[in-house]
Amino acid sequence: MADALASVPGIVAIVLGGSRARRTHHEASDVDLGLYCRAEGLDLDALARASRAFSDTGQVEFVGPGGWGPWVNGGGWLTFNGTPVDWILRDLDRVHEQADRARRGEFAFHPQPGHPLGFLDVSYAGEVATCRPLADPDGAVAGLAADLNPYPDALRVAFIDNLWQAGFLVDAARKGLPKDDSAYVMLCCSTALMLCAHAWHATAGSWVTNEKGIIVDVARLDLDTHDFATRANTVLQSSGHMGLSEVVTKTASVVEDTRAALRREP
Repeated sequence: MADALASVPGIVAIVLGGSRARRTHHEASDVDLGLYCRAEGLDLDALARASRAFSDTGQVEFVGPGGWGPWVNGGGWLTFNGTPVDWILRDLDRVHEQADRARRGEFAFHPQPGHPLGFLDVSYAGEVATCRPLADPDGAVAGLAADLNPYPDALRVAFIDNLWQAGFLVDAARKGLPKDDSAYVMLCCSTALMLCAHAWHATAGSWVTNEKGIIVDVARLDLDTHDFATRANTVLQSSGHMGLSEVVTKTASVVEDTRAALRREP
């Protein structure tokens, strides 16, 4: 696939990404291929023909840049020899921009379909840092990856400093208790815990490229996380069996312990 796609005008590199690049995949995991491109001169018709040629059914809806929202860009979902394969377009200029921001310790979350916390813009840098290039004739991706490993200290500090927002969200959740506003309270608490998870991953120098698994995978990190993953998961899983006030109290405890622990990290 990589050999065929690399010949398409506008394509600069093809990489294996996601859990299979990290070797954390399971049998049912999709194969994620990043198609790094220059927006100008990209031959979408050739990509669409290639996707149909590889598809088991011969039918693929291939979407151009912006078709899946402002940050996921576009691509196609197909099944090849029974295996789900995602082709995801990545504008190389935009990737360079986010790699620079990651090195400076800047990040933001943006509205994007399929991303409840918001799309983390510097996850583009994380994708480059953790991918396995399959076709990169000019070294465009390899060169970027070399500048992003090890994990930038400035970005680590930025995610830890951002923990003030987790505390702010816990305070906001308390304001939903008088009205028994479960949707608002749970949204505040789950977001606070996910921001804590981001800080743990950053502390460990572990790039986050997707919200899926971000809390449970803290348990995989090679540092003492003070049982964060189990405690956070227990709060969220038990929310239906405890009152909202208890959910907020337990969330606050996890957030406070995370902030205290990471303030002590060198």
